[in-house]
Amino acid sequence: MKAEAALEKHQARLMSIPGVEGVGIGGSDDSPVIVVMVRRGGTDIRKKLPARVEGYPVKVEVTGEITAR
Repeated sequence: MKAEAALEKHQARLMSIPGVEGVGIGGSDDSPVIVVMVRRGGTDIRKKLPARVEGYPVKVEVTGEITAR
């Protein structure tokens, strides 16, 4: 399964986790990762997130709150 399809399949579940601000694809074409953007870092949010999604590693990025302008 391609990273984009894996993200689409799991996006709603990941976004439903309190503190998650967004999700996306990162890494490179040869080594994609699922990026989960969170409001705050720490072990509490990391415990709620999977280490891998459909075989792709999950990378956590602390972005703070994301708002539309």
